[in-house]
Order: sequence, then C-alpha cells, then structure tokens
Amino acid sequence: MSEQPLSRVTLFVAAGLAAVLVVGVIVASRLVGGSSESPAEAGPTTQPPRPTGPLALVAVDAPDAAAPACGALVNALPTELPSKGKELTRLAIADPAPPASAAWAGDRGEPVVLRCGLGKPPELVPTAQLRLVSKVNWLPIEGAGATTWYTVDRPVYIALTIPDDAGTGVVQEMSETIAKSVPAA
Repeated sequence: MSEQPLSRVTLFVAAGLAAVLVVGVIVASRLVGGSSESPAEAGPTTQPPRPTGPLALVAVDAPDAAAPACGALVNALPTELPSKGKELTRLAIADPAPPASAAWAGDRGEPVVLRCGLGKPPELVPTAQLRLVSKVNWLPIEGAGATTWYTVDRPVYIALTIPDDAGTGVVQEMSETIAKSVPAA
C-alpha cells in the first residue's frame, strides 16, 4: 500500500483545530482553576489596610453607657495597645459616635473595639466558662474572625472585641486598665 501525502487544506485544518484546543484549555483552566500561582507563590493572605479617617461604629444598645463607671473607663483608656510586638493606635470614632466606645488599629487588620455600658450578654449563664485576667473576670465569646470578651464582675458590662490575629496583649492591657479605673462590683 502506498501512502498518499496529506493535502495542504487538511494540514491547515488540523493545525487550526489544535490551536483552538490549546486556547480553550488555557481559558478553561483560568476560569475554573483561577491563578496559575501556587499557594506558596501567592504570598501571605493580605489583611485590610488600617482605616483612614474616623472609624464608623454601628450603634448597639448600651443602656448604662452614661454610668460613672463608663466615664471613668473612657478617661483611663490608653492611646496604644500592645499586639504581637506591635502597637495598635487609638482611632477617632465617626459621628454619630456611640457613647462610651473606643477603637484601636495597627497598619493592617480589623480594629479592636471597646464598648461600655452594654446589657447583660445572653451567653452569661451559671455554667459559662469565665477567664480571670489581671483581676478582671471575662466571658469570652468566639465569633467569626474575632472574640468578644465581656467583663462580668464590674458594675457595668464592658465588651472588648479583639480580632483573632491580635494576640493576648490587648486583653491583658485592657484588664489592667479596667481593674484600675472600674472597681469590681
């Protein structure tokens, strides 16, 4: 049997189909698989930048925010908080600012938020697991990406929401501040 050479048209059609197939595979891999970078090449997960300008806080029910204990605490709050070897700086709160509240942030990440005079947290039940830090009893409530710590031994409830990546320095520093400025009930 003799082999007949392929015609030029057949070669061009075959080459065209191969090129379309390659382009299709590349496009599909980008749509389905995302970037071609491996996780190691992509680098660390980025955090949101520090807020610029005053931080807007959502108002929450704080029936005791005008209590003298909250006033004493707000006056005693530090301008900086330690967080994993770095300092978080106190932020201005945007108007209308919730009463007896404060916030701190670093260069990256979510802010630390303090609110004083809140109502009793519903999680505070006789079997709740409390933690004593620098003479302050706290009820930690874990959430998505942050833990809110509630004081349970002061004349007012104080909530301190700390991002998971902030470390333990924040709750230690705030416990010392609360112990000095708001006597235990």
